[in-house]
Amino acid sequence: MNILDKIVARKAQEVAQAKAKTSVQTLEKQKYFSRETYALKAFLLDATKTGIIAEYKRKSPSKGIINNFSTVEEVTTGYAKAGASALSVLTDIDFFMGNPDDVLSARAVNNIPILRKEFIIDEYQIIEAKALGADIILLIAAILTPQQITQFAKLAQSLGLSTLLEVHDRVELERNCNPYLDVIGVNNRNLKDFSVSVNTSLKLAPHIPKEFLKISESAISDFETINLLKKAGFNGFLIGENFMKTQNPGKAMQDFVASF
Repeated sequence: MNILDKIVARKAQEVAQAKAKTSVQTLEKQKYFSRETYALKAFLLDATKTGIIAEYKRKSPSKGIINNFSTVEEVTTGYAKAGASALSVLTDIDFFMGNPDDVLSARAVNNIPILRKEFIIDEYQIIEAKALGADIILLIAAILTPQQITQFAKLAQSLGLSTLLEVHDRVELERNCNPYLDVIGVNNRNLKDFSVSVNTSLKLAPHIPKEFLKISESAISDFETINLLKKAGFNGFLIGENFMKTQNPGKAMQDFVASF
């Protein structure tokens, strides 16, 4: 069983526990559930922003602890100040040291879109994302069927949430595109062995349908890479580890943007 299989198996247990603890009806009564969400597409295309989706991540299965001392509030507000188009907040507990409450904390102090970065396998998690104050959900093609992706994206759209579909190869891309998706993200990290290569994005770029905005995820650490990806047609860039491994992630992003 590879790490992705382990995460999904644990996630099924987590979701069952969450459902037993908090009903959908209770989630729908939370204060953020009725808020008007921010559209990811609008912020990615905003010329005053950087196109960067800046990530708050304490730990990863491949690198271990990255940063367990910076708070979600200080990091995400630093990212927003540096020109982030959106924020990505990991909520997986066991493998990434995240927490759903981190989205609540980020939402309370920011006015840009927030992606709930999670391994979504159940509609409950999408409703929960809305209640937490998220604007975007992530659907990972490697762990879902095309039918699930359509079903989940349709639900997200009905709740006013943007959907980012994450793919790793052309097969995942071509079998999963549907009209309920907003953005296609190419993960340069292989979720089975965690190796990374920006060439994954460059190879897939020509095959992403024009109606979707394109995001490249992982393996981005310098302006040359972003410039290369922009030329390939990418509108956004998800960056986390490069900033989070520093003492001051917000300042690290500010310095990174200054090099553009």
